Amino acid sequence: MKLFIAPIIISLVALGAVYLWGGLPAFILAALLSVLEITLSFDNAVVNAKVLAQMSERWQRRFLTWGILVAVFGTRLVLPAIIVGLAAWISPLAAAALAFEDPAAYAHLLEAASPAINAFGGVFLLMVSLKYFFDVGKKVHWIAWIERYLARWGRVEAIELAIALATLLGLSYLADNQAQVLAAGTIGLLTFVVMQGITSTLDFKAGQVVAGGGVLFIYLNILDSAFSLDGVVGAFALTTQIPIIFVGLGIGAYFVRSITVYLVRRKTLEALRYLEHGAHWAILGLGLSMLVGIIVHVPEVITGLIGLVFVTLAYVSSRRAIPSQKTLESLG
Repeated sequence: MKLFIAPIIISLVALGAVYLWGGLPAFILAALLSVLEITLSFDNAVVNAKVLAQMSERWQRRFLTWGILVAVFGTRLVLPAIIVGLAAWISPLAAAALAFEDPAAYAHLLEAASPAINAFGGVFLLMVSLKYFFDVGKKVHWIAWIERYLARWGRVEAIELAIALATLLGLSYLADNQAQVLAAGTIGLLTFVVMQGITSTLDFKAGQVVAGGGVLFIYLNILDSAFSLDGVVGAFALTTQIPIIFVGLGIGAYFVRSITVYLVRRKTLEALRYLEHGAHWAILGLGLSMLVGIIVHVPEVITGLIGLVFVTLAYVSSRRAIPSQKTLESLG
């Protein structure tokens, strides 16, 4: 539980500062955003834990220290400003200044850029989930009648790439700004392919841990960005005050990363064998909801419930499977 001491202290200090700045309404909004971020990002923590387990303790600590700076400042402040700048044809610095000087106008521009945001994040997350389910070497299946079928289809070369491209192309015809959607989705696809190509060539044994840790550190932060971009847009539906959004989402991000490290150190994914499956089903649901959001609005509550339902069901199934799993291990 030592992992959660720093997040709790920082959260109390940050929420106290928000209370002094904006009073009780600001405090409540920041607390609500932090709770929503933690609740809706648990699937992110589970998937990150699988990657983080391949990293040394030094890189795990850096994931909490350096990584939280990237998550809070990069994903929650800088990256949206860059996207708004590109979409509105203004400099990212001007977009960042607008966020503080005229939050309502910035929120409007961010909403206008949401198709590009959804295309990038949706395609990236779709690739993450499809790569998992089309893995021919995958032996443990949760929803067996579907997952066994998908694993067999994994013998088809680059099938996940074909599905993602076909999905992006089809949705682009229905989008108002086809060029923007196609460009953002292609960047998301290329980002996944490049990072997957680099990580798949690394050997994380025999002295390669540090080098691999650096690459996986970058991959984890890209994955976090894809998960979190829709949450940044959704936060503006509750408030346009940047300090409140910054504190609320920042607290949530810190706790999610602490939960990730906790899952690794407690070897939770080994004990709960279907939790990773549920997280990837949740990723698939989130990715598809982001892609559908290019053409129609998908309520945030639906997006959040998809992940929560899959992870909860996977947890229940994992707990039920523990006795039989122990029996098999004793026989083996």
